Amino acid sequence: EKLATGPHEIRPSLRLLFLFIFVMGVAPSPALTAGCPDRCVCDDQLVVQCAGQDLTQFPNDLPLATRQLIISNNRIEDLPALQLNYLSDLVYLDCSNNSLTEISESTFGNLRKLAYLDLSFNILVQIEDRTFGPLASLVMLRLTDNPSLREIHPDAFSENMALQVLDMSRNNLTVLNISSLIALPALRSLGLSSNPWRCDCDTEDLCLWVLDPSGQTVCHSPPELAGQRVAEVGMQLRIDCHQGLGYWDYLFFIAIGFVIFSAGTVSAWVMGVLMVLYERYRKRKSEELDSDDEDERGGTRSDDQRLCDEPRLHCRSDYGFQYCNMLFNILDKQSVCTRVSVCACERE
Repeated sequence: EKLATGPHEIRPSLRLLFLFIFVMGVAPSPALTAGCPDRCVCDDQLVVQCAGQDLTQFPNDLPLATRQLIISNNRIEDLPALQLNYLSDLVYLDCSNNSLTEISESTFGNLRKLAYLDLSFNILVQIEDRTFGPLASLVMLRLTDNPSLREIHPDAFSENMALQVLDMSRNNLTVLNISSLIALPALRSLGLSSNPWRCDCDTEDLCLWVLDPSGQTVCHSPPELAGQRVAEVGMQLRIDCHQGLGYWDYLFFIAIGFVIFSAGTVSAWVMGVLMVLYERYRKRKSEELDSDDEDERGGTRSDDQRLCDEPRLHCRSDYGFQYCNMLFNILDKQSVCTRVSVCACERE
């Protein structure tokens, strides 16, 4: 049979082709639809919305191209690093109002594009060293309303050079090392209100550095400072904490004294050794010079003794007196012989 090619037979095929192209054009990409988790909504803007779904575990089968992930208002207890780090294009992550108890450096190990992170309203206990280190693009971090959060490592934010907004309000913080925070060049806003701050010498730097126009960052202890604004007690702590020497000050002075004593002892010993060596050298040199002088004097005395004996040999001659006068002039200048021998010569 021949294949029908008339106009009436071609029209239905064209309609089916146009319908297929239309469906493919408006449907979301496979990267978003094929892996969209249950009870979550994935749209064509690369946003995965899983908020308020009473989830107890991190959602599975997330699209790898996800840029925004919202899992707030659930009961999730853990952020699995393996699944989360597959989302290397993630820019926005909202984990607020869950049951998270712990996060670490490995949790966000591959999220280098993440700019917004919300961990508020959880039950975090502490923030470890370099927890947020891999988040090189992090701009805003919310750590509010974690009633069990008591400790934040001094280097927890040391590598977040792009961080502009950091909110740690309404936690259970009593002290905070601000050394790494001071070094953040982009930091513009810091929330510390409603924490039970201990205003003493350990938090002196914090009290001097923090600015709190709202007046809600206040001291909780000691009792005499309770209720006062942290920013107002900074100068008072500076005066009180530096009136006397502390434990480390005494250790410093002891160490410095030991170093000076050791250096002085070693220097004195070296100088003593050098002086002994110098005295030995000087004594040896003097002995050598004396020996040379004795040798020279010994040779001169032999010659002079011969001259001293000569007057008696020649005094009996016809020119003896003139020769004695000549010997007298010579012996008076060059010899140790006495003038008696010459005078004896003259008398003879």
